[in-house]
Amino acid sequence: MDFSGKALHVGSLLRPPALLRARERHAAGEIDAEELRQVEDQAVLEALAVQRDSGIGVYTDGEYRRNDFMSHLTAATDGFVSQAPVLDWNADGDERTTDDAILNLIGGRLRHRDRFTDREAAFLADHAPGPWKLAVPEVTNFVVANWQHGVSDTVYPTRADIVDDLAAVVRAETEALARDGVRHVQIDAPCFTSFVNDRLTAVFEAEGLDPSELLDRCVEADRAIVGGLRDAGVTVGMHICRGNYRGQWFNEGTYDGIAEEVFGRIPVDHWLLEYDTERAGSLDPIKHVPAGTTVVLGLVTTKTGALEDPDVLARRVDEASRLVPLEDLAISPQCGFASEVQGNPLTWDDQRRKLDLVVTVAQRVWG
Repeated sequence: MDFSGKALHVGSLLRPPALLRARERHAAGEIDAEELRQVEDQAVLEALAVQRDSGIGVYTDGEYRRNDFMSHLTAATDGFVSQAPVLDWNADGDERTTDDAILNLIGGRLRHRDRFTDREAAFLADHAPGPWKLAVPEVTNFVVANWQHGVSDTVYPTRADIVDDLAAVVRAETEALARDGVRHVQIDAPCFTSFVNDRLTAVFEAEGLDPSELLDRCVEADRAIVGGLRDAGVTVGMHICRGNYRGQWFNEGTYDGIAEEVFGRIPVDHWLLEYDTERAGSLDPIKHVPAGTTVVLGLVTTKTGALEDPDVLARRVDEASRLVPLEDLAISPQCGFASEVQGNPLTWDDQRRKLDLVVTVAQRVWG
């Protein structure tokens, strides 16, 4: 049996040391863009080989050409300024660290200027050993993390006002991907859980926004983007987590408060959902996923190298099958291994063991 449809991964992989060195040398002016591209190409080939050997699917390029999961969009879109917001990240032990974000602030009118996934798509089309996907960031990420009073409100008075222009940027790129013949697109949406994060909903309310209306506006934007892709014959997945930055997380809160609105209204083919800790809450909200839509259970953590018990994971899948038919379930890590260039605190071997574990559980459950 081919387990590529039941054993999946979110997308980003740890950058190999040679690629990190090449990025540093390029930033220092020691190598040019073409030399960096050659190192990137070789690193992607190695990432594809790791995925092939593990049996994991669908293939990605590890996001090796990006600084973080959103940087390709911000670099190719007018309106972003090189000023990073300061976001609060949570770590084990209830510590909270404040770090310069990996994203740029919105300081001007947002307009799609250049393609930002075409080179990734072309290389995967030529070299992926099987089905492959490309990930693009979702609108809500920018609504939550990239609007800041004193910088963004000169153009967009409130964070809600960026939705239409940002959605147009994402839609322009995804429509181009569909025309290029890309068959699988993933939309990364770690900030939907901001709407069940009391700390952030309080921020929205203090700004005079109704969180439920803001969520509705983001969902409607996504409906249009996803609907356009599916009308073009593209398979669409959407990934929801709670942020993932060097083993830390951004949001806290269960899916209960957003499940009916998000799962019920955005017509994706499959949801990739973070379920590696108790922060995600119970599996009960997956009952709101429409019949025939696949639920990919993100049960294997990428935040640490500790390896989960396959028996425990298999039991969690069995638990989920009481809410969603087993044939409509799959398993994956809860997020990528490196949402930004430095990645999570795992080793390359840890990462491989995690991928192997996902495949092992898929074989046990669906074999």
